[in-house]
Amino acid sequence: MLSETLLLHAFSGLVVGFLVGLTGVGGGSLMTPILVLLFGIHPTTAVGTDLLYAAATKMVGTAVHSAERAVDWIIVRRLATGSIPATAATLTFLHYVGQGSPSVAHAITYVLGIALLLTSLSVLFRGWILRTASKRIGVPTPDQAAVLTIISGVVLGVLVSLSSVGAGAIGVTVLLLLYPAVPLVRIVGSDIAHAVPLTLLAGLGHWAMGDVNWGLFGGLLLGSIPGIIVGSLLAAHVPERGLRPILAGVLFVVGGRLVF
Repeated sequence: MLSETLLLHAFSGLVVGFLVGLTGVGGGSLMTPILVLLFGIHPTTAVGTDLLYAAATKMVGTAVHSAERAVDWIIVRRLATGSIPATAATLTFLHYVGQGSPSVAHAITYVLGIALLLTSLSVLFRGWILRTASKRIGVPTPDQAAVLTIISGVVLGVLVSLSSVGAGAIGVTVLLLLYPAVPLVRIVGSDIAHAVPLTLLAGLGHWAMGDVNWGLFGGLLLGSIPGIIVGSLLAAHVPERGLRPILAGVLFVVGGRLVF
């Protein structure tokens, strides 16, 4: 018989996996705070475990979105060009300063909170951000979009390696700014596909530093696989508008709780 704790972990994975498949948002943004605040997991262990969990679930999401022809592999390659070296550099830095120290744990918690606040704003005000940027900056040229995508990958690599947050809502918002002609479902699919190598490398790095709880990982994965399959299949048919304010509100409250 499954233990109550395992069932709670699996249910958390189911809910978060569904949201990731549906919107591209919710992996680190929701799972890491759940592990820290609800289950009392140490911040560095929560980040490391969530990164490998995200890699596994987003592999499934990528397969589904790819089968639906909802992945732009050129965008994925550009993001990875920036994020992979940035992730490696960030992991090296964490190893050098000592990822298990109280000061590092506090810093990760703070970065996580700030990332959640930024994510909530990007989810809630995505339309306004896109309209304002379009009016003031205009549509980037293909060459500008390529360079800015690589730079965005660098920022996401650092942010995700430290907090496991950023690859979802922030990544999707940036891609919509850079590629306004690409359909939203294709942007979401590309963002999920890019998150696979990013979170896998970051997760393996945290594992090498001893920051992964494998029992917790298994419980989360048990629920998340069916969740992300269902969410990915529904992504092209369910309006995101209804979910956005709720998701943004939750992220804002949790981010504020971690920062203040």
